[in-house]
Amino acid sequence: MCFFTFTFEGISYPCTVVHWFDKADNGPDEDTGMWIVKPSYDNGNSPLIGIIHVDSIYQAAHLIPLYGTHAIPQDLKHYDSYDTFRAFYVNKFADHHAFEIAS
Repeated sequence: MCFFTFTFEGISYPCTVVHWFDKADNGPDEDTGMWIVKPSYDNGNSPLIGIIHVDSIYQAAHLIPLYGTHAIPQDLKHYDSYDTFRAFYVNKFADHHAFEIAS
């Protein structure tokens, strides 16, 4: 969601704000072989948000929306995708590192 740095007692901490995702099923999608994830929400239906140190990021993830059967609005902006779609494929074909992790 964003990157920021703060300093505490002279030590700089580079961090990021993340919206957590959950697996939709216990295995990858049969047709694509890709895992499906959904944004996580708490009991009050608020997004599960966290702040993590950038060193704890293992790998970038390329998410592909599950488009469904409804038409996509022509004025949809790319930066609204995470708020518009309810589930995403984790694209294991984006690069060979992602393929190794998601296999």
